[in-house]
Amino acid sequence: MTKEKATFGAGCFWGVEEIFRSLKGVTSTAVGYAGGTKENPTYEDVCTDETGHAEVVEVEFDPSKISYDELLDVFWSNHNPTALNRQGPDVGTQYRSVIFYHSPGQKAAAQASKEKSDKSGRFRRPIVTQIEPAPKFWRAEEYHQRYLEKRGQSHCAI
Repeated sequence: MTKEKATFGAGCFWGVEEIFRSLKGVTSTAVGYAGGTKENPTYEDVCTDETGHAEVVEVEFDPSKISYDELLDVFWSNHNPTALNRQGPDVGTQYRSVIFYHSPGQKAAAQASKEKSDKSGRFRRPIVTQIEPAPKFWRAEEYHQRYLEKRGQSHCAI
C-alpha cells in the first residue's frame, strides 16, 4: 500500500482533524504547526500570532481508497476559504486557509480545485486560500492530538 501525505490549514485544527480522520482511506492524522519561522514552536508561541505558523492537519492517506481531489473537496466544504486569517470566532494568521502541497501533482490539483471552487458561485467573496510547498511540519503537543475525540465531541462548539 502506498501512502501519501496531504497538509491542510482551515481554522482550529481540532475540528479539521476530526473531519479528515473520519474519512475512509485516511490512515492517520496529526495536528501541528507549519509555515512559520520559529523552530519547534509550542501552542503558546503560535497563539502570539508572531511565529507565522498555521494550525494544520497532516493527513496520511491511501490514494487507492481516497483521492487527493476528494480530500480537497472535503477541505473546501468544511471551512470558509474567503475569510482572511480567521475562521468563526478564531482570529489570527494561525487560522489561515492554506493548502501545503507535497508534490507537483498536488500543487496542480490544489490550484485547479481552488479555481473551480472560486467559479462555482458557492462563495460570495473571492477565495483567499494560500497554496504553498509543504514546509517542515511541527507536531503539536500530545494533548492537542485527537482533542475532540478524547472529549467525546465531533466538532468544535461555536
